[in-house]
Amino acid sequence: MNESESWFDEDAGPLVRPFALTRGRASVNRHDLNMITLVSATRSDTEAVALNRESVEIVRLCQGRLLSVAEIAAHLDVLLVVAKVLISDLIDEGFLTVHSVAPPPTNVPDMDLLQAVLDGVRNL
Repeated sequence: MNESESWFDEDAGPLVRPFALTRGRASVNRHDLNMITLVSATRSDTEAVALNRESVEIVRLCQGRLLSVAEIAAHLDVLLVVAKVLISDLIDEGFLTVHSVAPPPTNVPDMDLLQAVLDGVRNL
């Protein structure tokens, strides 16, 4: 295979890997995971030997500690969506558990009110 036919781009990395890691699933988020969702291992990494390398690594990373989805993605050097799919699979298989975190604030300020305040300040 010559250089122009390569499936690898020095800047972008492997082009097929995320698709292959998730077996083609790109938007599976069965557990409403977001980047700050915390997970921990419920089984040992030695029990995960039949899983793919990345899944075993996730279970190993989460042994005895809580890690966020974003931290796991960074450790594995994968896209956030890939980490969510892999973590969802591990939750379904009983290797990980989700720990609740405080939900983000839902009281978003009224944009019309903010605009009126800004207009008032500008008129001073």
